[in-house]
Parts: sequence; C-alpha cells; structure tokens
Amino acid sequence: MSRDMSDVARDRHGRPPRGRTRGGPTSRFTAAFHSWWARRHGHAPPASDTGGGPPPAAAGAGAGAGGSTPARSTLWRMRTTVRDEPGALASLCTALAGESVDILSLQTHPLGRATVDEFLLRAPADLSGTGLTAAVAGAGGTDTWIERADAHDLVDAPTRMLGLAARTALDASELPLALRQLLGRCTIRSLPAVPGAGRRAPEGVPVEGTLEDTVMRLRAPEGGVITVERPYLPFTPTEFARARALVELDARLGPRVPRGQDVLTLPEGSDITVRRADTGDLEAARAMHERCSPETLRLRYHGPVGDVDRYLNHLLSPRFGRTLAVRTASGQIVGLGHLLWDGDETEVALLVEDAWQRRGIGGKLLARLVAMAGEAGCAHVYAVTQASNTGMVAAMRGLELPLDYQIEEGTLVITARLDQRPARRAQEERVEREEHGEQEHGGSRIGRRS
Repeated sequence: MSRDMSDVARDRHGRPPRGRTRGGPTSRFTAAFHSWWARRHGHAPPASDTGGGPPPAAAGAGAGAGGSTPARSTLWRMRTTVRDEPGALASLCTALAGESVDILSLQTHPLGRATVDEFLLRAPADLSGTGLTAAVAGAGGTDTWIERADAHDLVDAPTRMLGLAARTALDASELPLALRQLLGRCTIRSLPAVPGAGRRAPEGVPVEGTLEDTVMRLRAPEGGVITVERPYLPFTPTEFARARALVELDARLGPRVPRGQDVLTLPEGSDITVRRADTGDLEAARAMHERCSPETLRLRYHGPVGDVDRYLNHLLSPRFGRTLAVRTASGQIVGLGHLLWDGDETEVALLVEDAWQRRGIGGKLLARLVAMAGEAGCAHVYAVTQASNTGMVAAMRGLELPLDYQIEEGTLVITARLDQRPARRAQEERVEREEHGEQEHGGSRIGRRS
C-alpha cells in the first residue's frame, strides 16, 4: 500500500496523519502505531463473509452407483482456459468424467480466441487437486486455478447476482461485501474524490471503469475510486461487467441505510434510541464533538484534537463500514459506534459524550457492533485505544469473548474472537429480546415501548 493510501486509511479511522518532523506534536503517537499500521489490509471488507477465507477441509458426500453406500466426495471450484473451437469443451468434460468427476455447474467467459470455463465439481475424496489439474491439462486446459468449495457455491450465478443486488439496494454499506462475494478472494480499497491534507487526489478513472489483468478500477458513486485487486487470477470481462453493474445500481439508488432503531431505557429511566447513521448525520456528529472534552476526544482519536472533525466524513461513510448513533429524545447525538472494515480483523471504535458516560451506553453500543460483525461473517473484531482508557477496556471485557491484548508505548490493541462466542451468552440475549417484546424490522430490532 502506498503512503497516500495509508494516509487515507488513517483519516478514515479517525487518527491524525503521521507527523512530518521529528519531535513534532504528533511524533509520540507515530511510533506507537508504526508496527500496527504495517499489518493493515486497507479498506477490505471481512473475508469470512464472502468466501475469501481458507477453503473448508470438510468433504461432502455423494451417492455411489446403484444405490450402494454413499462414497465420500469433495467440492471444488475450478477455472481453466481452453481454445474457443468445436470439441474443446467436450474433451475437457470427457477427461473429468474419466476421473468420476460430476460437473455441478459451468459458466463460460469468452476471451476472443479462448474461453475461460468456471466449474463447480464434485470429485471423489481421494482425487487431489493436483490430480484434477493434471487431468484438465491432458485435455487441453491451461492456466488452471482450483480451490475447495462449499455448499454456498451451489447457488447458481443468476440467483447469486439477484441476492447481491437486493443486499446492495437495502444498504449502501453492503457494496464492498457484495463485491467480495461476487469476485471471491480480493482486496477492495476506496479512495474519496476529495483528498485530505497532504495527500494526492486519486487518479482519474473513466465512467466505464478500467480492467487490467488482476486489477479493476471503478468510479465510486460519490466520485471517488474503488480499486479491486485479486492475486494470480485475472478478472474476466464478464466479472468486470457484473461488478460495474453492482456499482451502477448503488449509484442510482443514492445514499441509504436501514432506518430501524432500538429504544433503550437507561438506569435513571430516560430513553435513548440507537440507529444506523451515515454522512447525512455529519452536522449532528460535529455538534457532539464540540460538547466533548479534549480528553475524551484524545482517548478516541489517539492524538491532537484540533482537527478531529475532518475524520467524521470518512467514519460515517458506508464505504468503510457501518456506524451506529445514539440519540436523545431531543434528537441530539450523544454517542457514536463504528464498525470499520479491515480485512479479517474488523475494527470497532466508540465515542460517548462526557455528560452521558458511565451509563452503560458504550457497552450497549459495542454489543450491537459486535453482533453486526458476526452477522457479516467476521471472525475477529479489535479496538485500538490507550491503556489508560479503562472504560473501553471494561466494555471489551463485558463482551465475554476470548480477548488478546497487544500494547506498545501506551497504545493498546484488544482483539476479540467472535468464532468462540459462548452459546450460553447468545441464548441469554435471545431470551432478553423476547422478554422485551422486540421485533425484527429492516435489519434492526425495535423495542416496543410499554
């Protein structure tokens, strides 16, 4: 990732840009984040939501001939390139049949004189990927790519595209996730049209986008650039057209988030609401910043607080994740919680106005963010804070999840493993929702007032 990309990512997460001179006002924060930023993945959505994680090792089962005991089998996804001439595909299918391989689905991607054929295969469990590749190569297939598949891959392409379009239509933050599910293992980065201080604007991309082997660039709906990179496996024109169609759908529908909300009663008896927020809430979020003390802003943004307002546009953008806002009965925002896509280790961040702290708001926000991360298929969430921020540490511990701690020069990174969430805790939350008469609505739960 280039230095410019890192700076954009830093603004998006509400942290100041790297100090320009040694001994400057931000230099003490630079060292604390140097090693942590080195391992970041950019604006990538969670891989586990999109089939981008390690291929499953479990094998499916297939029925043996003549109703005999079912033979063990394995699902594979395979791509190979064959000559675009009569009989080429037939030779390939014959070779697969000779290995007792069942072709469950086939898509073709024309490339002029050649065709990229994408298969979903059920093969005998004792047939390795190397064996499959060798059989395909013997039938004329070249540039073969293969990996394990699972039951989710059994959905046919038109059905999958319609499902991804529906997700994108309901929620603008679903676009990166939908692209990842459409294209498989890839890295997605978003650059805003207007750069922050000290950074170059993204290079211009034509309206129709560009496709260069393993990299595609698309014009983002708000005028920025969405870059999609996939190692080793070039994108086909068909994949490029599908991705462009999703982005165009997002652009036509405009900014949108689900408007369902939770109504929560605090210990002292007052009610607050929690709902999704986006850049339309920018002014209310800035007003909350003005009411926060410098210490509260410093704990949240990990550095000088004079220009923290410029981070908000990135934080509230659905391109980089999801945001929850806590509002009072008068409509003021008194708390913000962010779920920010960062590869497999999605980040969570909280800010609660001073006058509303120590009322349990942070813990309730964090629990909802973690639940959203779980629904998106994230395996981990992490929080970056300071060792002195006892409120954030307590909120993370209150999740009752396995936690890992890393600390360097006062900067604390706490990682929670969502794949080990206790079943008992999940059951307790379901019972609690039922007792409070909550109902599902537009992806959010609404608590009924008594």
